[in-house]
Amino acid sequence: MAGMPRMRLPVAVVALVVLAVLPEAATAEDDHAGGPLGFDLNAATIPDLQQRMAHGRLTSVELTTAYLHRAESVEPKVHSIVAVNGHALAEAAASDARRRAGHLRGPLDGIPVLLKDNIDTRDLPTTAGSRVFHGSRPQADAHLVARLRRAGAVVLGKTNLSEWANFRSTHSTSGWSGVGGQTNNPYVLDRNPCGSSSGSGAAIAASLAQVAVGTETDGSIVCPAGANDIVGHKPTLGLVSRTGVVPISAEQDTAGPMTRHVVDAAITLSVLQGRDPADPATRNIPAGQPTDYAALLRPGALRGKRIGVWRLSGVDAGVDRVVGESVAVLTARGATVVDVDLPYQDVVNDNELPALLTEFRRDLGGYLAARPGAPDTLADVIAFNERDPVELSRFGQELFEQAEAAPAPTDPVYLERRRTATDAARRSIDETMDRHDLDAIMAPTNGPAWRTDYATGDAFELGSSTPAAVAGYPNVSVPAGYAGPLPIGISFFAERWADAKVLALAAAFERAHPAYQPPAFIPSIG
Repeated sequence: MAGMPRMRLPVAVVALVVLAVLPEAATAEDDHAGGPLGFDLNAATIPDLQQRMAHGRLTSVELTTAYLHRAESVEPKVHSIVAVNGHALAEAAASDARRRAGHLRGPLDGIPVLLKDNIDTRDLPTTAGSRVFHGSRPQADAHLVARLRRAGAVVLGKTNLSEWANFRSTHSTSGWSGVGGQTNNPYVLDRNPCGSSSGSGAAIAASLAQVAVGTETDGSIVCPAGANDIVGHKPTLGLVSRTGVVPISAEQDTAGPMTRHVVDAAITLSVLQGRDPADPATRNIPAGQPTDYAALLRPGALRGKRIGVWRLSGVDAGVDRVVGESVAVLTARGATVVDVDLPYQDVVNDNELPALLTEFRRDLGGYLAARPGAPDTLADVIAFNERDPVELSRFGQELFEQAEAAPAPTDPVYLERRRTATDAARRSIDETMDRHDLDAIMAPTNGPAWRTDYATGDAFELGSSTPAAVAGYPNVSVPAGYAGPLPIGISFFAERWADAKVLALAAAFERAHPAYQPPAFIPSIG
């Protein structure tokens, strides 16, 4: 973006690294994902890649190099990556050495992963998109990053996000940050990628990594998944540790996988999940919670199930058509479909934001106190933004100012708002499922991506994320169709700890209705 400092992909450095290790045939410009490897990375799953590596037809170094090379070609159109790990190829080489020695660490060993730039990494900047963190680095990896590294994943780099996870302004534009500028939707480049995990969604859609990790408070995994035609899983609250993740609210925040295939999300979730003494929410993980979600995916998972359909109809004709087609897929695969309307949504909506304002100031203060070289308080961040030439150049910081003035966490009004929001969200799902004897609820994830416009901000019209987000229940979005060239996803959500069930339903839907198509990077549409 003209006139605005950007933390961009270090093109020259990456190019030198890539050219040093790629075979000669792979150095040519190639917009087809995986072309230098001789197969299509868009279609390849983690099991496919592991099979190739097991049979000596692929190495982690070759795979990582191919993704870095593709980023060189595609990233100038998408602007989804803000930092590249200079040790990525060394990590890939270490994985290859483990494979040769017969010491693989599991199905993520050697697989390139991108991380949203609000997830702490000891060897890469973590900024939450804000210039206030320039010069400050976390002392340690986030708990989930440590789990990824122990599993052998190759940390490829960090992705752009809607600054502060889209909790700074009432008129924000998703995908913009002071650090990374504007991320574009790879399907139509002047359309918005949704947020706040904008860069993670766009990067996976553009095949710049096999897996990304996003975060969600309400919609920030599933909306960019839907808008960018990928799979996004928001886990049950407490399944994945939040330690080392820049927070909005401990009552709703979670990290989760964003992938092109449900099986990859299931494999990644199996690594991400786990108890963390520093995150009390993880103590509640049931003893019987699955540890290998991919093993539970079955082609016939829809047969005999009762699925409630929350259509949200009448907002967009393209969405209505995609939902109708999705219902037909469910019934053709043996599911019983019941139309439902979730109650209490006004109660949830009236209480969620006021509760989040108090929680943001509380939880951000705790994060800043543990971050070397960071501002001390939210008030310090507000003051920095007022002085900085970039931070307020596109939109304001109204939510920051409201959070600074919000009631204390001990305030009875706040406590009642949080109790009311969470209770109403849980009842909206639980009572609907009980009343209709449902296995899960399906709803459209998103409407067609809007044109990015800083004058008007996000033109958000349709979404289904709030009940599961505020309840802390699992929600997975899977590609379902298109409104013109713009992707539409559908979401499956259900009761607490039902992550295995919603992933199995999403995988069966994906198998019956493989809607994903690679992006064409169309500059604009009318």
